[in-house]
Amino acid sequence: KALLDPRMLEVCTPIVYGSPKVFAYHRKALNIPNFSLNSINSAREANMKRANLVNCLDDNVRVELGKPSPYAGEAAFISLEMAVNDLSERQIDVLITSPINKSTIQSKDLSFAGHTEYLQDKFESPDVLMLMVSDGLKVAVATGHVPLANVAELLTKDLIVRKLHVLSQSLINDFGIRRPRIAVLGLNPHASDQGLIGNEEETIITPALEAVRQEGIMALGPYAADGYFGSGVYQNFDAVLAMYHDQGLAPFKALSFDTGVNYTAGLPVVRTSPAHGTGYEIAGRDKASANSMRQAIYLAVDIYNNRKANRDLRKNAMQAQ
Repeated sequence: KALLDPRMLEVCTPIVYGSPKVFAYHRKALNIPNFSLNSINSAREANMKRANLVNCLDDNVRVELGKPSPYAGEAAFISLEMAVNDLSERQIDVLITSPINKSTIQSKDLSFAGHTEYLQDKFESPDVLMLMVSDGLKVAVATGHVPLANVAELLTKDLIVRKLHVLSQSLINDFGIRRPRIAVLGLNPHASDQGLIGNEEETIITPALEAVRQEGIMALGPYAADGYFGSGVYQNFDAVLAMYHDQGLAPFKALSFDTGVNYTAGLPVVRTSPAHGTGYEIAGRDKASANSMRQAIYLAVDIYNNRKANRDLRKNAMQAQ
């Protein structure tokens, strides 16, 4: 549905990694008769004036709308591996991943924590950051996909400093914000209320903020999460670093669910995805909005162009010396 947008070919050449049979099945379910993908064997064969599809699976692929299965998980992982391989070899410029059900990808031979962790390992990136992006809001998460019970023990001054480094550099290089203002949330209710409800703000978060400010990073806080979002303070900052997953994503999705994008900061490549999940309950019923996927594509292209512009500026500056 996102590729039906006529503006898409003006900004990029879409290459879908998947199955022609699955595409045809969904097209029929959604009653979209006048749209097709150009079937190719590799990204090198892409038609620049069409949306293309690299066939990653055999013709016997099974399609069961709205039903998770190990076969669907295997198909998703095969498609991901082929796309990442082409990304590594620069046959494609950016990667937009679709929602997956991580539980269907697990096996005795593979433990798949998620796209973010998979890409961090593939590209050997020392630090990455889940960064949720919409027009008026950018929310990063310090501890990612971990059990809530483990958050406090994972939270260290060094971790927060490293995540703030990644966030600051991404805002500068990927989003073109020359001097970003970053807010940092506290861990405890009311940001501990001056030590009455926990002490992580005093012993971990504040020392981390002092350390990065000495390096020139404008990071302020810690802020109580409820007041930060509820009062609209977030509008005064370029981004916010939340301490754990739901602390950041719950308000983000409440404010930007339909247009939000998940971006992986800290990678040498550009990867985005829609902010929503698989939506099994509405699969094949033409109820899913394409807005988040569309915005994920546009954001990936924007970040790619921003990085290229920065590289060109540095190159020209070196040549001028």
